[in-house]
Amino acid sequence: QVQLVESGGGLVQAGGSLRLSCAASGRPFSSYTMGWFRQAPGKEREFVGAIRWSSVTNYADSVTGRFTISRDNAKNTVYLQMNSLKPEDTAVYYCAAKRGPTIATMRYQYDYWGQGTQVTVSS
Repeated sequence: QVQLVESGGGLVQAGGSLRLSCAASGRPFSSYTMGWFRQAPGKEREFVGAIRWSSVTNYADSVTGRFTISRDNAKNTVYLQMNSLKPEDTAVYYCAAKRGPTIATMRYQYDYWGQGTQVTVSS
């Protein structure tokens, strides 16, 4: 069993930055592929990006070049650095974990989820 707790959300102006953190319990954290998803009001939850144990990453086109995912296996934590934020990035952001080394972009492929953290970008 893995428990995930996100933090770092908040209100930021367009063009600003935020860094989200996701702390994981359970071992071995390093064997899990970690993903970030987001869900805006009235929309489906969508893939943002993911990172393998080896730190290989994959991103949605909408955030490529602006968002960066990293992980610290010693701290059981994954991060989402968000730069050049836009109002359309406003959403609840969720951290997720899946067993195994492959990158996954679909919600059903993930085994564990955090409770989410709100990110609001004002124009």
